[in-house]
Amino acid sequence: MCNKLTHIFYPVKIVKKIYVENYKNKNDKVILMIKVAAYSFYIILFFALSLPVNTKIMLDENDILTMPLPKPYDGKEYTVNDLNYFISSTIYNDKQPIIIFGANWCPDCRIFSATMNIPKIKSYIDKNFDILYVDVKRYEINMSLMEEYGIEPAEGIPRLLVFDSNKKLINSSNTTEWRTARDRTSQEIFNFFQEMNTN
Repeated sequence: MCNKLTHIFYPVKIVKKIYVENYKNKNDKVILMIKVAAYSFYIILFFALSLPVNTKIMLDENDILTMPLPKPYDGKEYTVNDLNYFISSTIYNDKQPIIIFGANWCPDCRIFSATMNIPKIKSYIDKNFDILYVDVKRYEINMSLMEEYGIEPAEGIPRLLVFDSNKKLINSSNTTEWRTARDRTSQEIFNFFQEMNTN
């Protein structure tokens, strides 16, 4: 940014020097300085408006949970290879992989999943992420898979693992954040996905 501005303002300085030297009349100099200042202002304004603005998409009163709550966990047992294949294929398709460990008996898991299905949130997720639901039942299956990604296989679900395009787990410190999804707002859950988006 600094280099671009330097290149733009350099000719302005040259023009200013030439005109100030050639115009001896005080009023002409004042008019010239005003024009140069105005030109500079518009250049700065242009670059300021061109900068990306990191604004969150907000939900409104129409974005609500629908009943019945989904039951996305199917009891399938996965291997480490299954999960790594999901991660690789998702990245190949220019999306971010998210693995969600949970179970259908867990109200927080179902509320979190239902929130993901709110049309505005679902559209955002479908565009940027691929989701794999991994059933843990009563902590009886698939628990050891978490260790592959440096996560202790402790109780408390849902457990979300979000990866970037380099297969790096980017939320390793807060994979248990949504164990109390029932106490969180839909906007908070939506904000999480927006914050995790590295695309």
